[in-house]
Amino acid sequence: MSFISRAAVLALSLAATPLLAEESQVRIDDAYARVSGPAAKSGAAFMLIENLGDSADQLIDAASDAAARVELHTHIDDGNGVMQMRHVPDGFALPAGETHALERGGDHVMLMGLTDPLEDGDVITLTLTFEKAGEVVIEVPVDLDR
Repeated sequence: MSFISRAAVLALSLAATPLLAEESQVRIDDAYARVSGPAAKSGAAFMLIENLGDSADQLIDAASDAAARVELHTHIDDGNGVMQMRHVPDGFALPAGETHALERGGDHVMLMGLTDPLEDGDVITLTLTFEKAGEVVIEVPVDLDR
């Protein structure tokens, strides 16, 4: 990717973050995806989701053209001290006035069946679906240094 393209991607990603869905009172901040290897079949996206509203909401789904399947995942101790990744079909609770971190080693958006490798400087579109706020579309930069 050329310097000009990287600069344009960086400018776009900075302009899109934080994202506030006007009617939903949900703000997405510090979104990024990890770089994947050329043969990788999966990737992950992370972010801070803030519920600015007066009532609880729930992140219930995610979608992206960057992958064949997108799921909400977490890590759970299997009882033997080994952390295992698990699909969270009910999604993540967003209490009123609080922030929920999607981060490495914890809750995250899992991208399975990548359509292309996630390369440093790329930007993927991610649609987050909330129980009350509805769909929120964000642009997620792919970052080697995160």
